[in-house]
Amino acid sequence: MDTTQMMLLAALQGVTELFPISSLGHSVLVPALLGWHINRDAPAFLPFLVVLHVGTASALLAYFWRDWWQILRGFVRARGGMSNPEARLLWLLAVASVPAGLIGLVLEKRLRLLFGGFVIVVIFLALNGIGLLVGDLLRRRKARHEPASMGFGKAIIIGFAQALALIPGMSRSGATLVAGLGTGLDYEASARFSFLMATPIIAAAALLEIPKLFRQGLDVPLGPIFAAGLLAAGFAYLSTWFLMRYFRGHEQKALRPFGFYCLGLAAFALVWHFRH
Repeated sequence: MDTTQMMLLAALQGVTELFPISSLGHSVLVPALLGWHINRDAPAFLPFLVVLHVGTASALLAYFWRDWWQILRGFVRARGGMSNPEARLLWLLAVASVPAGLIGLVLEKRLRLLFGGFVIVVIFLALNGIGLLVGDLLRRRKARHEPASMGFGKAIIIGFAQALALIPGMSRSGATLVAGLGTGLDYEASARFSFLMATPIIAAAALLEIPKLFRQGLDVPLGPIFAAGLLAAGFAYLSTWFLMRYFRGHEQKALRPFGFYCLGLAAFALVWHFRH
């Protein structure tokens, strides 16, 4: 993997991690479509992935730092209880993070081995697109504007939806956005809860991989890797900025363009695959 490929993959990661179009799916399809031969067992590949995830988590934290400050301050004031919306929201986020965390620890590698083939990824990307189109139908007229107003059962439902992202082709943000709409949130509230959920789960995934770097050594070109991390962070921040404004300004069918994109890319990739 040369420097140009690293930068392009970093930009792709920064965008697709937040857009509801599957970062894992794109990481499988795009290199194949461009004819790249990426050695995922190379010494530099693991540090590269870790730094990209750290960059994405840092971008989310930078964008939502005011939200996190209010949430943590409310939690301290409530002394760990749920006497205010901010403290309740922290508990909802914690509960929603459990399913993906547990399933990821136990089944992540198996799921990627089982469902990481090109055609399988295309199929799941198409299913992701269909799910986004269905999500628009779940949008309620009297949707709630505050995530803290939902119950813990609904937070767990969103948490299980997040676990679908362990399958390449299924989008973490797409699944949680659709689940949020299904629980009665509006687009903006569902996006806010989804992105707040993403910060600890992405950061935790990166932190779990960091010890592996020290076990295998760091005899890799760190300059391009850190540059890729900064690029991923920049694109992730811009993606979050755009999406929050996009969902705030769309009251109907906000997921439709992303759904059609996934279906279109899946169809193109499938035709390309059988012609090659």
